[in-house]
Amino acid sequence: MSNTAVAKRYALALFEIAKEQNQLEAIEEELRVVKTIFTETKELSVLLDTRKVSLDKKKELLKEAFATASPMVLNTLLLLNDRHRGNEIVSVVNAFIALANEYRGVEDAIVYSVRPLTDDEKEVISTTFAKKVGKQSLRIENVQDGELLGGLKLRIGNRIFDGSLRGKLNRLERELIR
Repeated sequence: MSNTAVAKRYALALFEIAKEQNQLEAIEEELRVVKTIFTETKELSVLLDTRKVSLDKKKELLKEAFATASPMVLNTLLLLNDRHRGNEIVSVVNAFIALANEYRGVEDAIVYSVRPLTDDEKEVISTTFAKKVGKQSLRIENVQDGELLGGLKLRIGNRIFDGSLRGKLNRLERELIR
């Protein structure tokens, strides 16, 4: 079975339990923290993946590292560890977030801009572009990018909307070269 299928299966089980107990938002936020920890601390993934450390030692480590996590999240991490799927934790989190977003009609978006966006600007962008991708709203992460010169660039899933000055100049350059 492929790793993505495994991740989706675990994510779906956790999603159904979280939805059933009306804890979808809380579990998603905890899982986002788990993802951040695993992506920023590569050693943790390597430690969970090695056979040199016993399962019990790995369990203790997970229990210590995620002591404040809810029982659902902690039990999922421990289950993945028991099944030698520690390397799938980030994939499970990503699959869970995708399920939660689909359920709520929300999509994650990264907006690149020269300066930080105000809440009003984020709301306008969310309203405008959510319709273009068939969602109710966007969860916007704003990234400052000084190379844009001006304007905005959005990444929603695998789509890119480039309204930046740098993008326009690049398109003009390609047109002139032809």
